[in-house]
Amino acid sequence: MESGPQPPLRQWLTDALASEGGAWLFVFKAALALYAATWLAMWLQLEKPSTTMITVVLLMHPQSGMVLAKSFYRAIGTLAGSMFGVLLMALFPQQRELFLLSMSLWVALCAGGATLYRNFMSYGFVLAGYTAAIVTLPAIGNPLNVFDSAVMRVSEVLLGVVVAGAVSDLVLPTRLRETLRREARDQIGHFLDFARNSTGGAIARGEMEQTYLRFVRGAVQLENLRAAVIFEDPEARARSSRIRLLNQRYMSATTTFQSVHHLINRLQRSGRAEAADALIALYRPIGEALSPEPAQRHDPAVLAPRLRACEQTLPALAQHLRDTLPGEPARLDFDTGAILLQRLADELHGFTLVVSSLRAERLRGNVERVQFRRGNDYAGAALAVLRTFLTMIALGAFWLASGWPHGASAMLIATIFAGLLAMAPNPVSAAFRTLFAQGLGMAVAFVVTFGLLPSCDGYTMFIAATLPFLIPGFYVQSKPALSTMGVGYGIGFVSSMLLTNRMSYDPAFFINEAMAQLAGFALCAVAFMAIPAIAGTGWQRARQLRQLRRQVVQAASAPLAGLAYRFESINRDLFLQVVTYTRPESRESRDLLAWALTVHECGRALIELRQDMAGSQLPAPVERHAQQAVQAVAWLFEAPDPVRWQQAEQAVVEAITGIRRGQSGAQAGSRRVLLHLHQLRSVLRDDESALAPYMPVAEEPAHA
Repeated sequence: MESGPQPPLRQWLTDALASEGGAWLFVFKAALALYAATWLAMWLQLEKPSTTMITVVLLMHPQSGMVLAKSFYRAIGTLAGSMFGVLLMALFPQQRELFLLSMSLWVALCAGGATLYRNFMSYGFVLAGYTAAIVTLPAIGNPLNVFDSAVMRVSEVLLGVVVAGAVSDLVLPTRLRETLRREARDQIGHFLDFARNSTGGAIARGEMEQTYLRFVRGAVQLENLRAAVIFEDPEARARSSRIRLLNQRYMSATTTFQSVHHLINRLQRSGRAEAADALIALYRPIGEALSPEPAQRHDPAVLAPRLRACEQTLPALAQHLRDTLPGEPARLDFDTGAILLQRLADELHGFTLVVSSLRAERLRGNVERVQFRRGNDYAGAALAVLRTFLTMIALGAFWLASGWPHGASAMLIATIFAGLLAMAPNPVSAAFRTLFAQGLGMAVAFVVTFGLLPSCDGYTMFIAATLPFLIPGFYVQSKPALSTMGVGYGIGFVSSMLLTNRMSYDPAFFINEAMAQLAGFALCAVAFMAIPAIAGTGWQRARQLRQLRRQVVQAASAPLAGLAYRFESINRDLFLQVVTYTRPESRESRDLLAWALTVHECGRALIELRQDMAGSQLPAPVERHAQQAVQAVAWLFEAPDPVRWQQAEQAVVEAITGIRRGQSGAQAGSRRVLLHLHQLRSVLRDDESALAPYMPVAEEPAHA
């Protein structure tokens, strides 16, 4: 007998609990970690339990793997910062000006380093700057105490690191590996389904651009998850190299897939239907190989042998289809697409083999080691260094000139948030939201410190007095869009209490300390207004688009060893950096997608061309013509304009003509070079690509 529908109130409560369960679980774990770490800090008689509390607030994250990753890099940054702080004090024990100048430069360099690294590696740089400040600034008046200060600060920070990691990993852990598995399966399934359903050949340019965007996001997201999950799961750590190889095979296969469809679309638009239809017929066996029973369509153990069999049948089918085509121009078009389809089948087969080995219960043998390379914005990092340096110098100069007793606290807060805000997508907005949250946390801390804590007797009463005021901050911290406000509130609350084993209730000192911290943070916010971040600006987009185009130059000139892997990963990382700050469906977004597709197709063709040139004994005239074509295409992407387009097109045509003239021994040994050059010429003449504005208005001949 079926139960009737639940009452509206009960249904609302059920839905609310289901959607908010993760947030309240994080609140529980964060509070447990905070109070456990604080109790241990007081039991161990550490000097400033508030440092341990700040560490826990900064580290906690809803995902266990993220906490462990942050903890690992935080520990490294803490040790590096403390050692540098001791060294700095040893170098300038009585020269405050030189000391503050060197400290400001160190913190600025750490803030710049934080902008160059993704995930939680950036926290290592933030902590290296922050720890050097908390080690040395309290001891600036008595340099002989700096070593004791370093030992105490490292102990307080590492205690928070250990407790946060232990609670996150042992108490109702939310495993990141499940997210990684789900993302990987969704990414693999979507690509296989799209490849299977696209054997008709015709895919609109807009649909291809959106598919490319999803492919890019999937590849970068998979690498980000892999980088974090290795800290929480030994099994994932053992499979990390296979996950990287899977991602690289995925990126290579998607690039070839796009090149195939762009070529077919270009042939159809230019009226070369015979070659296009023949390529679609050659593509069909790949779709059939990807089409077992519906329940097995994402099973790599089933797909791998089917794709292997497809690989073996393609050459004979390609020869048969080629023989039906009239004339050499159509056969050249077909041969160009045929090597792409052969490569696609091979890459899909390799892709499914890696997926199959990754899903096996036991790992067997070793796999090729590859790296996911990032496209860093060094101008943005340099700007972060300059901004942070000027902020710290301004605070330091004011401190020295005024003799401000609380100047060290202002510099300490500025050190923390200069690095954290440098990583924010919109630092000015984040700064003022976080400043408000921090001020609110300080106001609440004042009420708790002087209204409730004097009446508390024992640690249980301390928890009862503070927990209701910490819960809102942890709840906000669990929401990704508002997490910086939650962190700001938590830091303002726990740092302002100045918790020690023997509490000192001094309202004047509290207010002065709070004002110093707010002043340090406010100066950070003003610095971001005076020297704004370049993320999302038109200047940055232009620079990153130029950097994206320069990947074609790298494809044409960089050493071939590992070049294909670097090209695929850097392109995607650069593209995602730019598209993150570009309004969807805007003109900038469409231009960016067009350039990304063109760069991918042209760069990959250049790499394949250079690899075939390196692996073949080509006649000198053929090699010279091909190398001139490669250099001309690279020159075009360095600074595209109509003149360079004509020079690149002419160089490619001359290379094709030189090979087809049939110089002695050239035709047999350079057929693949000819086909890659023909693909390059097809890309250059694509009237829907990013190169279209540089093409002559007059209609181009249909064939080389």
